[in-house]
Amino acid sequence: MPDALLAVDNLSAWYGEAQALRDITVTVREGETVTLVGRNGAGKTTTLRCLIGLHRQARGRIALGGREIATLAPHRRARLGLGYVPDDRGIYATLSVEENLLLPPTVGPDPWSLDRIYAAFPRLRERRRANGTTLSGGEQQMLAIARVLRMGARLLLLDEPTEGLAPVLVQQLEALLLEAKRQGVAMLLIEQNLRFATAVADRHYLLALGQIVDELTSEQVRERSHQILEHMGV
Repeated sequence: MPDALLAVDNLSAWYGEAQALRDITVTVREGETVTLVGRNGAGKTTTLRCLIGLHRQARGRIALGGREIATLAPHRRARLGLGYVPDDRGIYATLSVEENLLLPPTVGPDPWSLDRIYAAFPRLRERRRANGTTLSGGEQQMLAIARVLRMGARLLLLDEPTEGLAPVLVQQLEALLLEAKRQGVAMLLIEQNLRFATAVADRHYLLALGQIVDELTSEQVRERSHQILEHMGV
C-alpha cells in the first residue's frame, strides 16, 4: 500500500519448530489506528514483538515509511519512529513520573517535549513528582505511552493497553489515545475490549491460530460483536 506508514507482508514466526505466525500481512497508514483482535495464543503479541525486533525467529517483509526494517536491531527501529509499549508497561518504580519521562533518550524523528506531554496528559503533570510505585494502573499506562512519545515515536505498538484498568480509567485512556491520534500519531494495538477498540480504531484485523482471518471496519465489528466475542473466547 503506497500510503502505508507500516507495511507488513507475509510475516511468519516460530518458537523452536512450532510455527506461531503464518503469512501475516498488515498495513497502518499515517495517523491511523488499527487493532489486532483474537483469543489468547492467536499470535498478537508475537506479531508486535516481531515488528519491534524482539522476536528474531521470523521471516517476512516489514517496512516503516517505505524503508525495510526487518533486519534492523530494535534500537535502530526505534530511531526510525517505532515505539513499543509492552503489557507490563516497564515503569521504573523508584523514579518519579518526570524522571521516567526524561530517562530514555529522544531517538525518533518527532520527539514530544515535556510541555506537549503534559498538555496531552494533564494527569501526569499533576503527578510528575510521584514515584512509580504510587501510580495507579491507569497512570502507569499513561506514563508508558507518554514516555514512548517523548522518545519520538510516530507509530505506537500497544499490547493490551486497557488490561486491568477500571472502566473510568479506560475512558480516560480512550480520550488520550484519540488526542494522540488527532496529533498525527499512528497506532497498532492489541485489544480484547471491543467497545474500546471500536471507539479508538479505524480498522481491525481478526487473528486465529497465527493467521489473519478477516479485516473489519469498526461498524462491522459492532454488527458482528457477538460472533467476534465467541471467536475470542470471551
